[in-house]
Amino acid sequence: MKANRLYFIDAVRAFAILMMLQGHFVDTLLNPIYRDDSYVAYTVWSYFRGITAPTFFTISGLVFLYLLLKAHAKGSDKQRLRKGATRGVMLLGIGYALRIPFFSWFKGDFDTYFLVIDVLQCIGLSLLLLIGLYLLCRRNSTILSIVLLIIGCVIFVTEPLYRTLTLENVPLVFANYLSKSNGSVFTILPWFGYVAFGGFFATLFFKYSHKKHFKQITVSAFFILSLILLFYSTQILQQLYVITNVELFERAANYNYLFLRLGNVLLYFTFFYALERFMKQSIVTRIGETTLNIYVVHFIIIYGSFTGIGLKHFYYKALEPWEAVFGALAFIVAVCIIVFHIGKTNAFIYKYLRKLLHLIKPSDATANESEEDL
Repeated sequence: MKANRLYFIDAVRAFAILMMLQGHFVDTLLNPIYRDDSYVAYTVWSYFRGITAPTFFTISGLVFLYLLLKAHAKGSDKQRLRKGATRGVMLLGIGYALRIPFFSWFKGDFDTYFLVIDVLQCIGLSLLLLIGLYLLCRRNSTILSIVLLIIGCVIFVTEPLYRTLTLENVPLVFANYLSKSNGSVFTILPWFGYVAFGGFFATLFFKYSHKKHFKQITVSAFFILSLILLFYSTQILQQLYVITNVELFERAANYNYLFLRLGNVLLYFTFFYALERFMKQSIVTRIGETTLNIYVVHFIIIYGSFTGIGLKHFYYKALEPWEAVFGALAFIVAVCIIVFHIGKTNAFIYKYLRKLLHLIKPSDATANESEEDL
């Protein structure tokens, strides 16, 4: 199992989660007077911050479908499907729970803010959609690969059609998955597009990773494709408009951030996959394996989940740049220490529960943990 492990995935996830930690910290607490493109540091920070979410969604689709395809090859995809569905539902539940203002509810003050959709609900639903597509196409991975590629492209190109969607007559709990008009941070469109592209890459890794020189070819392909997306995707969309006279292509070209961000993601993939041999058994992989715990802990500390009391309550848009920089670094270290401590506590509890209940043999438990981590 370990021989086939894609360590670069953990490295990408680790980088993305650390970028998210500092991004949320700075965005929430930095004084607005410094949010100006005339400041080069802010412009650079803002650009790279915009790559974090696309990276998360793409890598989520890649790792989830890659594990599913591996399980299918071994004839154990039913168990993996159950785990995947459970994880998808769990992410939905955690996403909602983190926004529940319990103290306000106890006072009888209810509002619909907890129904807004954030990254966890969006990824959770995306995993469930991936399961559905897998079940439809699992007899032929090539068809699955083509379907995912088409879905990703269609979602990106049609973004102008749903950019300002409101859905006023649809129940809020459903409308929030498609419309940002009620405060949702992420919506299934366009973000499932990145998950679909990640799933497409997963089919390629699964089908060809055993081939000779696969890594060298893939690194080169990632790099070339990233350059095409970054420097030519807008022109390609414009040319499609010229050829077809379909106005949608022109509208997509005029606000072409989705393909550009995918190009940025592939640059990350190029870098971390090329340097994968340096990532094995490092602190990077440990961070990459605990992204959910890190997300939950950071959300509670910054936004005050459950209590309403977090860093945002005390320092909202109040920090000077140097305070934001050093504060973000301290915040990253503190969150990682807390999560690693939680992990040790969980391992201790699980170890003695297994011994007490005799539910799982030690060797089986280790194998399951390794597989689940990827």
